[in-house]
Amino acid sequence: MKKLTAISTLLLTALATAPTFASDLDVDWFVGAGAGYQNDDVSGLNATNGEDASFEIRGGAILEENHRLMATYGYMDKLEQSKFLASYDYILPVYNDINLFAGVSLGAADSEVANESSTEFVWGGQVGAMYEINDNWTTEISYRYLAQDFEENNVEIDNTQQVMVSVDYRF
Repeated sequence: MKKLTAISTLLLTALATAPTFASDLDVDWFVGAGAGYQNDDVSGLNATNGEDASFEIRGGAILEENHRLMATYGYMDKLEQSKFLASYDYILPVYNDINLFAGVSLGAADSEVANESSTEFVWGGQVGAMYEINDNWTTEISYRYLAQDFEENNVEIDNTQQVMVSVDYRF
């Protein structure tokens, strides 16, 4: 739990101080939500199938049209898994209102498997495509891979893979 508190404090501090650093930059703030499919690589004596729907809420800033900083809270019901992530993406415009992106994420995942709960550091990356509906709304499809080291009660979670569809509102 100490890891979760430390990472949450770091994320909140970064988001709170971001407006100060961004005052001279072209910044688009956004909030959004997404839903998709998640598969956790679960193994061991008390292992269960790690496939389920996943949901997320997120917010952040796009700096100079090519750099996205984002904080995400995600939840998967089957493993009672909560994820707190900080991400950076490089956005590459490819055609009119279509952009591709790739980036890195790190944070914490709190999972409960076989009546054991543990919070672990997670890290990984994501890729995807974004469509700008208009000046305020965007939608995207993304793939994310997160490595993690959950080991409790003869169960291990090695990694998490997600495919998500998200909608964001820029203000």
